[in-house]
Amino acid sequence: MRAEHPAPIPIASGRSRRAAVLRQLASYALLTLTILLVAVPLWEIAGRALPATDPAGTAALGNFSRLLSQTDFLRWLANSFFVALAVTVVGVMLAATAGYALSRFRFLGRLAVLNSLLLSQIFPATLLLLPIFLILVQLELINTFLGLILVYLATVLPFGIWQMKNFYNTIPETIEEAAAMDGCTPAETFRWIVLPISAQGLAVTALFSFAAAWNEYVVAAILMQDSSVFTLPVGLRLLHHDSMAGQGGLFAAGALLVTLPVLVLYLLLSRFLIARVQEISLRN
Repeated sequence: MRAEHPAPIPIASGRSRRAAVLRQLASYALLTLTILLVAVPLWEIAGRALPATDPAGTAALGNFSRLLSQTDFLRWLANSFFVALAVTVVGVMLAATAGYALSRFRFLGRLAVLNSLLLSQIFPATLLLLPIFLILVQLELINTFLGLILVYLATVLPFGIWQMKNFYNTIPETIEEAAAMDGCTPAETFRWIVLPISAQGLAVTALFSFAAAWNEYVVAAILMQDSSVFTLPVGLRLLHHDSMAGQGGLFAAGALLVTLPVLVLYLLLSRFLIARVQEISLRN
């Protein structure tokens, strides 16, 4: 009987494994670098907001206490929550419905609408501040939450509509046809069939809308001129003057607290966001 020899391992197979290992190591290195770039500034801010009170290094919360009791931080916080929540709710509703119409229906001017949405993303909001300001002056919406919300909606809606349209394009139309055969009206199909399976797209749109309204500074600084209607980014500008005078603890404490709502929202929506990223990766 002839002795059986194991089949030689293909050279290409070994090279592909080494290439895969190198790609994985490069990914880890890039991830580590990204974490460091994010963590180092946060560590610096935390060190200023939580100074040590004794040689043992016990952190003090005095800056946070002064921030909440001696400034208008809570008012700015409430203003930002109101504006960001309104932009998120209205923005998601409009993006969900407009995106569905652009995905499923063919009508006169559809292509012009899509091109207009893309064109609007070319020009930053700061470039349009003067005409926006003049329009809001005529409408008597300067220094009002309504005026700020309308400007933010005009900023986030193009992305939200395109995001939802592209998501609806991935949903087979046979699902809606089956619902129609079962007696569902178009509105019922959209409400009970399409929206529940669009949770990933809605989560991405909601997070983008909230973060854009929550973190925006330039437009709010121009339109909101009364301290009673300041949002957090604009209000923290007042604390920045203290930091320039060597009292940066309040500003650092406020900067840390500002990051929490977006972080919490991201954690709540993370499973939808991860599923969306995985779906896009598999399609590509």
